[in-house]
Amino acid sequence: MKRESVLLEVKDLVKHFPIRKGFLKRVVGQVKAVDGVSFTIGEGEVLGLVGESGCGKTTVGRCILRAIDPTSGQLVFYSNNGLVDLAALSEDQLRPLRAEMQMIFQDPYSSLNPRMTTKDIIAEPLVCIAGMKKKEAEERVAELMRLVGLRPEYMRRYPHAFSGGQRQRIGIARALALNPRLIVCDESVSALDVSIQAQILNLLQDLQEQLHLTYLFISHDLSVVEHISDRVAVMYVGKLVEVADTEELYSQPRHPYTERLLAAVPVADPKVKRGRHQLKGEVADPANPPPGCLFHPRCSYAQDICAAKQPELQNVGKDGKEHFVACHFARELELQGVQAG
Repeated sequence: MKRESVLLEVKDLVKHFPIRKGFLKRVVGQVKAVDGVSFTIGEGEVLGLVGESGCGKTTVGRCILRAIDPTSGQLVFYSNNGLVDLAALSEDQLRPLRAEMQMIFQDPYSSLNPRMTTKDIIAEPLVCIAGMKKKEAEERVAELMRLVGLRPEYMRRYPHAFSGGQRQRIGIARALALNPRLIVCDESVSALDVSIQAQILNLLQDLQEQLHLTYLFISHDLSVVEHISDRVAVMYVGKLVEVADTEELYSQPRHPYTERLLAAVPVADPKVKRGRHQLKGEVADPANPPPGCLFHPRCSYAQDICAAKQPELQNVGKDGKEHFVACHFARELELQGVQAG
């Protein structure tokens, strides 16, 4: 990826949560939720971030937006006012940048204040950050509601009066209020019915093209990620294990964990017979991870070196393509993928 097209660079991002025990609440260990994650997001790109529950996906997104403070690492953001390291900024320094980075939450009901009307919910960032007057903010709210497929006359209704899909549209309108450049979508369709998921995904794609948005799309559903993402990054116990273009990753995975994830994706064809590649064992404990490769206790291809040495993320792509994999045998293994689409 050309450097001038990069919007965000995440460099060695670490987030450890302390484990406290005893009457004095002494720190006795660390939960390594995110442990040395590095990737880039290009301007106008959709990067899918996938993995099992508890792998650290949401923590990465919240660290990027500084909803939680990272333990270490750099978050280099190419803002409208120049290059900044988000991880090093204070709350006062972050405030002007909040307009450029927004989040769409998983639960469209709990993320909306039930005591506020739709107008007040969407207008809140316009008033608090942009400093708009009441009349101007109301006109902008009406414009945003039309943009996400809602009727402006509904702006005086409360969240309980809307369906789940409509509430998520309100959340999207709120995220778009300040014309952000980067939007973190944290499981933004997982709480919706399948038919509504498709509508929201299509809306997100249309908005991305229309407004030239950049998404970090966090999900555990690989079929959803395939539909919307340009590239996919796979996480396992706080670390990235594979990053590649969507089509290549789905058709030619290079990490055994990615292969197992793809094997779990259901196929909408009863005639298609696929092998049962079930993951054995339990997900590694981020507070007490195994030595070497974190996936080796569950990997059917593991050898002695896997338990002794942690693999580095290396580029194994061909013909100039970037395909990063953290596996000692990424170049030797021939893994089974799925047909794109």
